[in-house]
Amino acid sequence: MSVSVTLTVNGRSVTRSVEPRTLLVQMLREHLGLTGTHVGCDTSQCGACVVHLDGRSVKACTVFAVQADGASVTTIEGLAAADGTLHPMQAAFREHHALQCGFCTPGMVMSAIDLVKTNPAPTERDVRVGLEGNLCRCTGYHNIVKAVLAGAEAMRPPVVPAAE
Repeated sequence: MSVSVTLTVNGRSVTRSVEPRTLLVQMLREHLGLTGTHVGCDTSQCGACVVHLDGRSVKACTVFAVQADGASVTTIEGLAAADGTLHPMQAAFREHHALQCGFCTPGMVMSAIDLVKTNPAPTERDVRVGLEGNLCRCTGYHNIVKAVLAGAEAMRPPVVPAAE
Protein backbone atom coordinates (compact mmCIF):
# COMPACT_ATOMS: atom_id res chain seq x y z
CA MET A 1 0.00 0.00 0.00
CA SER A 2 1.34 3.44 -0.94
CA VAL A 3 0.47 6.82 0.49
CA SER A 4 0.76 10.13 -1.33
CA VAL A 5 3.01 12.62 0.49
CA THR A 6 3.38 16.26 -0.54
CA LEU A 7 6.22 18.35 0.86
CA THR A 8 7.88 21.62 0.05
CA VAL A 9 11.53 20.63 -0.23
CA ASN A 10 14.09 23.40 -0.61
CA GLY A 11 11.32 25.72 -1.77
CA ARG A 12 9.87 23.32 -4.36
CA SER A 13 6.60 21.40 -3.96
CA VAL A 14 7.01 17.66 -4.47
CA THR A 15 4.55 14.78 -4.27
CA ARG A 16 5.56 11.14 -4.11
CA SER A 17 3.85 7.85 -3.35
CA VAL A 18 5.65 6.06 -0.54
CA GLU A 19 5.02 3.13 1.74
CA PRO A 20 3.74 4.28 5.15
CA ARG A 21 6.95 2.98 6.79
CA THR A 22 9.22 5.11 4.58
CA LEU A 23 11.43 7.37 6.65
CA LEU A 24 11.86 11.02 5.67
CA VAL A 25 15.56 10.41 5.07
CA GLN A 26 14.68 7.60 2.64
CA MET A 27 12.19 9.79 0.80
CA LEU A 28 14.75 12.57 0.46
CA ARG A 29 17.54 10.29 -0.73
CA GLU A 30 15.76 7.54 -2.67
CA HIS A 31 12.68 9.30 -4.03
CA LEU A 32 14.04 12.82 -4.52
CA GLY A 33 17.75 12.16 -5.13
CA LEU A 34 18.86 14.56 -2.37
CA THR A 35 21.80 12.53 -1.15
CA GLY A 36 23.41 15.29 0.91
CA THR A 37 21.29 14.08 3.82
CA HIS A 38 23.31 11.09 5.01
CA VAL A 39 22.30 7.88 6.75
CA GLY A 40 24.96 7.10 9.30
CA CYS A 41 23.64 4.93 12.09
CA ASP A 42 19.94 4.11 11.59
CA THR A 43 19.49 4.65 15.35
CA SER A 44 19.26 8.49 15.54
CA GLN A 45 22.57 8.76 17.37
CA CYS A 46 24.92 10.28 14.77
CA GLY A 47 23.07 13.34 13.41
CA ALA A 48 24.24 12.85 9.81
CA CYS A 49 20.61 13.01 8.64
CA VAL A 50 19.63 16.35 10.20
CA VAL A 51 17.32 18.49 8.08
CA HIS A 52 15.05 21.42 8.92
CA LEU A 53 11.39 20.46 9.15
CA ASP A 54 9.20 23.56 9.30
CA GLY A 55 12.26 25.51 10.41
CA ARG A 56 13.41 23.16 13.20
CA SER A 57 16.23 20.69 12.98
CA VAL A 58 15.19 17.05 13.16
CA LYS A 59 16.93 13.78 12.53
CA ALA A 60 15.25 12.61 9.33
CA CYS A 61 15.77 8.98 10.33
CA THR A 62 13.29 9.48 13.18
CA VAL A 63 10.43 10.91 11.11
CA PHE A 64 8.18 8.98 8.77
CA ALA A 65 7.61 10.73 5.45
CA VAL A 66 3.85 10.60 6.07
CA GLN A 67 4.35 12.53 9.31
CA ALA A 68 5.96 15.32 7.29
CA ASP A 69 3.10 15.52 4.78
CA GLY A 70 2.33 19.19 4.12
CA ALA A 71 5.52 20.38 5.81
CA SER A 72 8.44 22.39 4.54
CA VAL A 73 11.82 20.65 4.50
CA THR A 74 15.21 22.24 3.97
CA THR A 75 18.17 19.99 3.26
CA ILE A 76 21.84 20.86 2.92
CA GLU A 77 21.23 21.23 -0.84
CA GLY A 78 18.72 23.99 -0.15
CA LEU A 79 21.06 26.28 1.80
CA ALA A 80 23.19 27.80 -0.94
CA ALA A 81 21.83 30.70 -2.99
CA ALA A 82 20.63 30.07 -6.54
CA ASP A 83 23.91 31.49 -7.87
CA GLY A 84 25.90 28.96 -5.81
CA THR A 85 26.92 31.33 -3.04
CA LEU A 86 27.27 29.26 0.09
CA HIS A 87 25.21 29.91 3.20
CA PRO A 88 27.43 31.68 5.78
CA MET A 89 27.60 28.52 7.91
CA GLN A 90 28.65 26.42 4.92
CA ALA A 91 31.31 29.01 4.06
CA ALA A 92 32.55 29.00 7.66
CA PHE A 93 32.90 25.21 7.64
CA ARG A 94 34.96 25.42 4.46
CA GLU A 95 37.04 28.37 5.66
CA HIS A 96 37.84 26.81 9.05
CA HIS A 97 38.57 23.30 7.71
CA ALA A 98 35.71 21.88 9.77
CA LEU A 99 35.50 18.70 7.77
CA GLN A 100 37.67 15.85 6.76
CA CYS A 101 35.74 12.97 5.24
CA GLY A 102 32.66 15.21 5.06
CA PHE A 103 30.18 12.53 6.08
CA CYS A 104 28.93 14.36 9.19
CA THR A 105 29.18 17.83 7.65
CA PRO A 106 25.62 18.23 6.28
CA GLY A 107 24.08 17.27 9.62
CA MET A 108 26.56 19.43 11.53
CA VAL A 109 25.81 22.46 9.33
CA MET A 110 22.05 22.02 9.62
CA SER A 111 22.26 21.60 13.40
CA ALA A 112 24.60 24.60 13.70
CA ILE A 113 22.19 26.83 11.78
CA ASP A 114 19.35 25.82 14.10
CA LEU A 115 21.56 26.43 17.14
CA VAL A 116 22.48 29.92 15.92
CA LYS A 117 18.85 30.70 15.12
CA THR A 118 17.98 30.19 18.79
CA ASN A 119 21.28 31.52 20.17
CA PRO A 120 22.78 34.11 17.78
CA ALA A 121 25.91 34.63 19.90
CA PRO A 122 26.86 31.19 21.23
CA THR A 123 29.91 30.56 23.37
CA GLU A 124 32.27 27.69 22.68
CA ARG A 125 30.49 25.71 25.38
CA ASP A 126 27.08 26.50 23.84
CA VAL A 127 28.30 25.11 20.52
CA ARG A 128 29.74 21.96 22.07
CA VAL A 129 26.51 21.30 23.99
CA GLY A 130 24.34 22.27 21.03
CA LEU A 131 26.05 19.77 18.73
CA GLU A 132 26.02 16.86 21.19
CA GLY A 133 23.64 14.88 18.98
CA ASN A 134 26.06 14.99 16.03
CA LEU A 135 29.04 12.67 15.82
CA CYS A 136 32.23 13.19 13.86
CA ARG A 137 34.80 10.45 13.58
CA CYS A 138 37.54 12.56 11.98
CA THR A 139 38.03 16.10 13.25
CA GLY A 140 38.04 16.06 17.02
CA TYR A 141 35.47 18.89 16.84
CA HIS A 142 37.93 21.78 17.40
CA ASN A 143 37.57 23.19 13.88
CA ILE A 144 33.84 22.46 13.85
CA VAL A 145 33.40 24.62 16.95
CA LYS A 146 35.52 27.38 15.39
CA ALA A 147 33.45 27.21 12.22
CA VAL A 148 30.13 27.40 14.07
CA LEU A 149 31.34 30.43 16.03
CA ALA A 150 32.48 32.11 12.79
CA GLY A 151 29.25 31.14 11.03
CA ALA A 152 27.23 32.56 13.90
CA GLU A 153 29.09 35.83 13.61
CA ALA A 154 28.55 35.94 9.84
CA MET A 155 24.83 35.21 10.27
CA ARG A 156 24.26 38.02 12.77
CA PRO A 157 22.80 41.15 11.24
CA PRO A 158 25.23 44.08 11.30
CA VAL A 159 24.83 46.49 14.17
CA VAL A 160 23.80 49.87 12.85
CA PRO A 161 24.94 52.74 15.07
CA ALA A 162 22.16 54.97 16.33
CA ALA A 163 21.89 58.30 14.57
CA GLU A 164 23.15 61.18 16.67
